Amino acid sequence: MNANEIQYIKGVGPKRAEILAEAGILVPEDLVTYFPTSYIDRNARTTISNLFRELGSHDMIDVELTSSVGFRSISTIVAKIIKKSENSFGKKRKFLKLTLSDGSGTNASIFFWNYVQYYSKHYQEGQILAVSGKAEIDKYNSVNFTHPEIDILESDDARMYESGMILPKYRITEKMAKGGITNKMLSNIINQLLEANTIRLSESLPDAIRKTLNMPDIKSTVLNLHFPQSEDLLKRARWRIKFEEIFYFLMKVESIKHKTKTSENAYLIEGKSKLARQLYDTLPFELTSDQKKVLNEIAGDFRSGQAMNRLLQGDVGSGKTIVAALSILMAIDAGFQCGLMAPTEILAEQHYSNLSKVFEPLGLEIFRLMGGQTGKQRKYALEKIADGTAHLIIGTHAMFSENIMYKNLAYLVIDEQHRFGVKQRGDLINLSKNSSESKVMPHVLVMSATPIPRTLTMTVYGDLDVSIIKTMPKNRIPIKTYVSFDSKREEIYDFVRRNANEGGQTFIVFPLVEKSEKMEELKSATEHFEFLSKDIFSELQCGLVHGQMHWSEKEDAMQKFLAKEYDILVATTVIEVGIDIPNANIMLIENAERFGLSQLHQLRGRVGRGTRESYCILMTKDNYQYSMKRGTDSTDERITAIARLKTMVQTTDGFEIAETDMKLRGPGDIMGTKQSGLPEFKYLSLAEDGEIIAQAKKAIEYLLRDDPKLNKTQHLQVRAKLVKLLRGSDNYFEIA
Repeated sequence: MNANEIQYIKGVGPKRAEILAEAGILVPEDLVTYFPTSYIDRNARTTISNLFRELGSHDMIDVELTSSVGFRSISTIVAKIIKKSENSFGKKRKFLKLTLSDGSGTNASIFFWNYVQYYSKHYQEGQILAVSGKAEIDKYNSVNFTHPEIDILESDDARMYESGMILPKYRITEKMAKGGITNKMLSNIINQLLEANTIRLSESLPDAIRKTLNMPDIKSTVLNLHFPQSEDLLKRARWRIKFEEIFYFLMKVESIKHKTKTSENAYLIEGKSKLARQLYDTLPFELTSDQKKVLNEIAGDFRSGQAMNRLLQGDVGSGKTIVAALSILMAIDAGFQCGLMAPTEILAEQHYSNLSKVFEPLGLEIFRLMGGQTGKQRKYALEKIADGTAHLIIGTHAMFSENIMYKNLAYLVIDEQHRFGVKQRGDLINLSKNSSESKVMPHVLVMSATPIPRTLTMTVYGDLDVSIIKTMPKNRIPIKTYVSFDSKREEIYDFVRRNANEGGQTFIVFPLVEKSEKMEELKSATEHFEFLSKDIFSELQCGLVHGQMHWSEKEDAMQKFLAKEYDILVATTVIEVGIDIPNANIMLIENAERFGLSQLHQLRGRVGRGTRESYCILMTKDNYQYSMKRGTDSTDERITAIARLKTMVQTTDGFEIAETDMKLRGPGDIMGTKQSGLPEFKYLSLAEDGEIIAQAKKAIEYLLRDDPKLNKTQHLQVRAKLVKLLRGSDNYFEIA
């Protein structure tokens, strides 16, 4: 059947073919691979009566930070419309109410507040509906659904459902629905194509991998995705389709890694370094076993003759910076320039200040490249960079503008840029390569601010080798974390005051710089600085730092805080990254319920760096102290906020926090999709399918060890599909 013959499939026709084409269904093969998004399974659904009891048992949510928090999940019921009524409200406005019964003894309701006339014609008493959505108990003590997905079960579907069959649910676009393309119609069209056996389904996974992991073949997979013969066969089919999706994604990532390592010239750096040894011998502390391991991994990359492309993960305060400093000295000792790029001027300035103290006694020249420099300062720095006088250049993104010419930039450390995706990292590396006289690919170390969830490490960072510093430095005093409420504010202020009198210092962090009309409930740093410094802590010295200040003003405020000229520093999240104030031992975060989990963890990491016992106090509203009723639109948001606060109290492990954060927010929110190049998967969930990703990665390692070029007969189908996937995209690796 040719591509233009889709209109001749029984039940389609020219008009529906046009509508299907807009949904990406252009040829018969597209129909066969247009898999259901969910299923109606009698064994998995609940009754309205059970749903009522379940919601009632969770009607009050304990906010004490001692137990896990539940979330309202998607519930599915199948029930009959026993009553349809139009009711009036306001001035000449109407709403539609459907009352549903499934014979369990309790009824449920669905309300329509718009397009009442349309829905009144669409739904009739006696129809059987499959309803999926978030259920709640309203103020009248009845179960209702807000904006659920609704499918009308035709008589055949209803009979199949009652007999125990699993019914597929396809994504029906608005245009499909208006064109008369229903769930049942799509199912029938796909069924006739599969029965006619006119579509050639080619196996795209090697038999050895498929059999080892007990996966069904492609024909069985497609059949059971559309028409599941059992719950077990459907589960296996969904596992297989997810595996195949991530398998080929990771194969593409491997191609990127392969090209980076083999097709580019790299600087050869001898791992042994007198400069690094000099610094190492003067350290007032012993490196942890993990730090030593990472240094050996970096040294191995330097000696390999292939460009290093490595991600260094470590919790807040785990000692990533000293590892970077020692590895920089290895490269400088070999006669090369190095660059250290930070996301903000204030962090770049801190790196410059700290590393200057260490490097200048070794006779090394360090230069800055940042936005606030005068023309004369910048010109002088550029001259010293170009002639090779500069050993280490520290700056922000401004380091890689087109007018900068490095002498021989062999090593680039990118600090806190864990949101860079594959393409952004590639662009930055190429820019540094092209701005260097020798046009050689530099070695690159990307340092992550906080641990990254395992599934993101395997996917978004799959092109990088990964090093982890898990062991924290010895004698690090654990930070005590508490949640406190507005009603306890005076006690907290007294605690801060006593701490200052004992020589300690406090950060007080606010979510906003200035008061916002749109977010009146949130507190601002500038407004409360006046209040705190004049009315609450008038006897203490208070400073202010926020993101709208010039970087030199921010640096000045931080230096005064470091010099103990301020007892309290009022701030925004500008202090989240990289600030090192050893004497600061209290982190007080206002409106803590509005901060992300990784952000809270980062802020907490700004204290506890000295010898004093340290505290993180999460201030929130009084209504978070008490049990709260379900039933408002903000319930899920509130429950998620409580989960974040509980997690902060229960653990200081950044790796555990990273996994929880992804479950709460999803990978897109964590990474910032636009910046990260986060992949979009049709079937796979980065938050839930970690085991499938791990199995795919393991299978690929075995496959490429056995057949690196995919030349064996049994691997030609993998090779062909990979070439097809790479064609038309960023072709990072040509398979020879």
